Amino acid sequence: MINIIYGTNILEMTYELLCKLPVEKRLRCDMKVVIKPNLVVAKPADEGATTHPEIVEGIIRFLKDFGIAKPAIAEGSWLGEKTDRAFLRCGYETLAKRYGLQLIDTKKDNVVKKTASGLTLGICATFFESDFLINVPVLKGHCQTTMTCCLKNLKGCIPDSEKRHYHNIGLHQPIAALNTILKPDLHVIDGICGDPVFEEGGNPVPSNRILIGTDPVLLDSYCATLLGYLPEEIDYIRYAKEYGVGSLVNKGTKINEFQTENRPKNTVQNQCYLVRELAPLIDDRNACSACYAALILALNKSGIRKFNNKITEKIKIGQGFRGEQLTGIGVGNCTQGCKYSIPGCPPSAVNIIQALK
Repeated sequence: MINIIYGTNILEMTYELLCKLPVEKRLRCDMKVVIKPNLVVAKPADEGATTHPEIVEGIIRFLKDFGIAKPAIAEGSWLGEKTDRAFLRCGYETLAKRYGLQLIDTKKDNVVKKTASGLTLGICATFFESDFLINVPVLKGHCQTTMTCCLKNLKGCIPDSEKRHYHNIGLHQPIAALNTILKPDLHVIDGICGDPVFEEGGNPVPSNRILIGTDPVLLDSYCATLLGYLPEEIDYIRYAKEYGVGSLVNKGTKINEFQTENRPKNTVQNQCYLVRELAPLIDDRNACSACYAALILALNKSGIRKFNNKITEKIKIGQGFRGEQLTGIGVGNCTQGCKYSIPGCPPSAVNIIQALK
């Protein structure tokens, strides 16, 4: 079952939606509750990349009414970003002070090793110490995995070294395997204004909705359709289904919608044409998301598409180029062996644009 509510009063929408599920029957006042938002970058939620703090505040108020006054908020921003900076810029430091909550930077956490689906994965210890885990992802596009929502949001539950490992072996299978180990008790999806193209935001599309459920595969497969994709097109959703994490959305799925009068007239459809259009210019060998996204932004803003017919060698990016001596242009420290290499881990889009010019 999937419950959806529409509107602009985000805090009240969240609280009301939680009240429509028998969540309180699974809660005890002595539980350690951890809330995992998406704070991949230090940008306000209205830019389409990060979880609205009002949603987390709605969850906090709901928990408080059932005797859980101080849940923890845990997150680890992507490579190259400081989680503390994201907590501050995204409004979570203010939220934590208001309610006396602990903010946990999982980049500084202890790591527990677990094996699943033939992979040994390092996971931050905080999430194993939790009695009740609430996953609060943003529904948005992703330049490498096409979209990100419930399943992929757990990538913030692993240390930076493990994030590099995921990119090195391919993102989709380890994301699915991670979800066989970490199993959030509840997923509250921020569908207010996610960017349908980039995981780091910048092109928010107002959708004014929050979704809630307990099956991440069901939720992600439904959300894929909202972005204009078939669930089977998203590899990690397919893997997660095969690994028994959950079920795909189907004609029999019960979907309850509330306050539909507030539903936007224009629905979010597939707007990842930009990534698809620029991908032929890129030779990607296990690039990290931050680096790849910066390159996509730079290629778009530099106007390089005007010269597509004159480009004879693709731009190289990714860990697969480490140690190689190569011709052409490389992006990021992993491509230092290229004739022209743009340094950084990750490099900024501004620096890439300057180098391309």
